Amino acid sequence: MKERFLNLFNFLKEKWLSLSRKQKGLILTGLVTVIVVIILVIILSNIKHYSPLYSNLSTSEAGQITDTLDSKKVPYKLSNGGTTISVPEDQVNQLKVELAAQGIPKSGEIDYSFFGQNASFGMTDKQFDVLQRAAMQTELAGLISNTKGVKSAKVMLTLPQTDVWVGTEKNASKASASIVLNIDPGYQLTDSQVKGLYHLVSKSVPNLPEDNIVIMDQYFNYYDQKSSQSGSTLSAYDQQQSVVHGVEKDIQQKVIQMLSMMMGTGKVMVNVTANVDFTKQKTKEDLVEPVDQKTMEGLQVSTENIEETYSGQGAGGQAGTGTNDVPTYQGTSSGNGNYKKVDNKVNYEFNRIHKDIVGSPYKVTDLGIQVMVEPPKANNPNSLSTQTVNNIKQILNTIVRTSISDNQGQELAANAINQKTSVTVGKFNGKMRAQTQQSSHLWYYIIGGIVLVLVILLIVWLLRRRMAAEAAADAAESVEDIPRIEDLNQTLDNVTPEVKKYQDLEKMAKQRPDEFVKLLRSWLSDD
Repeated sequence: MKERFLNLFNFLKEKWLSLSRKQKGLILTGLVTVIVVIILVIILSNIKHYSPLYSNLSTSEAGQITDTLDSKKVPYKLSNGGTTISVPEDQVNQLKVELAAQGIPKSGEIDYSFFGQNASFGMTDKQFDVLQRAAMQTELAGLISNTKGVKSAKVMLTLPQTDVWVGTEKNASKASASIVLNIDPGYQLTDSQVKGLYHLVSKSVPNLPEDNIVIMDQYFNYYDQKSSQSGSTLSAYDQQQSVVHGVEKDIQQKVIQMLSMMMGTGKVMVNVTANVDFTKQKTKEDLVEPVDQKTMEGLQVSTENIEETYSGQGAGGQAGTGTNDVPTYQGTSSGNGNYKKVDNKVNYEFNRIHKDIVGSPYKVTDLGIQVMVEPPKANNPNSLSTQTVNNIKQILNTIVRTSISDNQGQELAANAINQKTSVTVGKFNGKMRAQTQQSSHLWYYIIGGIVLVLVILLIVWLLRRRMAAEAAADAAESVEDIPRIEDLNQTLDNVTPEVKKYQDLEKMAKQRPDEFVKLLRSWLSDD
């Protein structure tokens, strides 16, 4: 076995010594390149990519989670002021399951289970009051968190001290509550929600009137129940402005959603301005209409036909002979006579319509939409075709036409609608592009590839420089071996073709050294 290794070593040694300097340099360069590539691959593969595990944490929650990660020897990173914890991307799902099984993250608040566990027999009144208040605060915060738009809540209660003396109920102090709400971004509590929160807190804590409750959000916006219930001008103005902003926001979101599908995300900016009329109208109408609109007749309800006929002799009478007759009344003459009477009565029923019309609380009387579009090639506005711009303009005109209420029964002219919309094409110089975790990972590979290419180019440049230096040295040695013309002139009396050749070579070496070096290289390669 040893002899085989020795034979193999000697064989490789002989092969190495038999190689030229150029071949040895190429082999060494290839080995160095392979080693550098392997090192770069190992470095890039060992880079850990972090992904968020939990976000929007409180200080106590972040401390609990970091302590658990330290005990598990899991690397992590803190960001956003310590409210976001990131761990290696391949461990996110497993850690979420493990931490949830351990009840982490904990809220750090005292709940009713803690209250029951710590209510021992030897507990003092002070300890009992502290645990009771903490449990009430925690439970009340949980109830408030169930409100739509409220992510979490912090509650601070101040409970009055109970007095054992009789007759002090009238002068007993009242409880108070201070509440801070963590509202979802962009959400606004309605008046009914604010009223419900005041009522909920007041009924959850004994002896707590609504006047002693203070509610505000994380942006220090104060929610006053009285201002929401009163019909003041400021409250009405706020309600009207919220309606206007709601109309503008709804139309803006629809336009952005539609145009983003056409142009791409981040390529469209939309601004909507609306004019809303809040005039209230209430009308009452009492209408009577025929059942048959063609004949203008109603529905026959009842009919009555009376027909009287008489014929005979002596139809007359004598004046003043009756008991109740007027003595001076002239009587009719006697003779034959005929009598006929026809009476037709028809009762019709018509449609009687009673209308109580209450107008809409508001209507959009005017609307303007301004759109900015970035072309496919940001620096070339002509890359967005005119047909596409016209299509966007037509979409905006349709939205304006269907959103504006009727203008006294008359439809708006196309020219008037066209003036309410605007489309601008240009590059967005001020927009901020979001950097995702995936793009940051891509940059790692791009930088690694650039470094690898630079290393390879540097190695190739060094090899070419070394080869050029060796070629120049070989050419200089060859020139030294050529006999000088002066020596030949001393030995030869006449100019021979060989002398002429050497003279031409010397002249070429002085005037055109580059071509002289190429000629020498060709001679050496032939040898």
